[in-house]
Amino acid sequence: MAYTNIDDPSAYFQTTLYTGAGAGQTVTNGGNSNLKPDFLWIKRRNAGYAHFVVDSNRGLGSSNPPYLETDSTAAENSNQNWISGVGTDGFTIGINEQNLSNTSGTYVAWQWKANGGTTANNTTGSINSVVQANTDAGFSIITYTGNATNSTVGHGLGVQPSVIINKKRAATASWSVWHSALLGTQLLELNTAGAIATVAAIWNSTVPTSSVFSIGTDGQTNSNNTTYVTYAFAEKQGYSKFGKYVGNASADGPFVYTGFKPAWVMIKGADVADDWYIFDNKRAGYNPEVFRLRANTTGTETTGTNNTVDHLSNGFKLRFTGGSINGSGSTYIYMAFAENPFTTSTGIPTTAR
Repeated sequence: MAYTNIDDPSAYFQTTLYTGAGAGQTVTNGGNSNLKPDFLWIKRRNAGYAHFVVDSNRGLGSSNPPYLETDSTAAENSNQNWISGVGTDGFTIGINEQNLSNTSGTYVAWQWKANGGTTANNTTGSINSVVQANTDAGFSIITYTGNATNSTVGHGLGVQPSVIINKKRAATASWSVWHSALLGTQLLELNTAGAIATVAAIWNSTVPTSSVFSIGTDGQTNSNNTTYVTYAFAEKQGYSKFGKYVGNASADGPFVYTGFKPAWVMIKGADVADDWYIFDNKRAGYNPEVFRLRANTTGTETTGTNNTVDHLSNGFKLRFTGGSINGSGSTYIYMAFAENPFTTSTGIPTTAR
């Protein structure tokens, strides 16, 4: 069996940096030119504006696509033509907006490919869902309408997801996150710095299966006649990894094996009340990765010796002694996507920086 079936991770995930140029700006990817984004996450780097999330299940690629903010409980907003179009190698911004395209702004866009915007009705769960699944990359976008009773929702991946990120669309609510390091009664919230919470009614005390994820009676995931969006991720060897590590409070911190050179890593303390730290291979592009953004806050990008990691050929290594990402004895969860697999399908190894 091949080490990986994904020799070019940039076909499924890319980080793109750009400087704002006002309304009508087209942002072109610098990697694989065939990545048409289905899940687009943008953050202004040099000023404190909200994270911006759109996807092609909810209208990315059409006029006035509704957006959500990872740092907020707010309902989705579709009152402007925020993203006026998507192409085979990027996207076009429709308006001159501070958090997207202002001429004084520097920005980062994280982009994932699902199924090119093609959705399918999924009747596997007790609630019917609309699913856009990319089983090769282990990523699906799911939309459904809640019923306020213990239910299941089909995700279309064919394998058990390692991460579920869920948000109520039509009303205010926190983002609910399940990770393979958690129990079925537990969650983290993407918009807060809080540690693991135990709320049995979020996931109906049940971990996802190869076909469905479960939701209970909590309105955060299952209000009656209310719409939701879910992003589900499954591990793919050489491309994605979702796990945990225990900190040691040393500048010679833990090495976390992923099986690839990371392009993007997000870290959150499981038993630590601290932020969701995001690192990528473009904003610094060298070790240590000192450029940090936080999914749960509008704050500007920070740099310096605090909260740093090294991106290596087969994983990442913590280089900070503090409790935010490397406290002694504390447990942290992470999500990581590849720049290059450690070994390609033909046996060619990658190299470290």
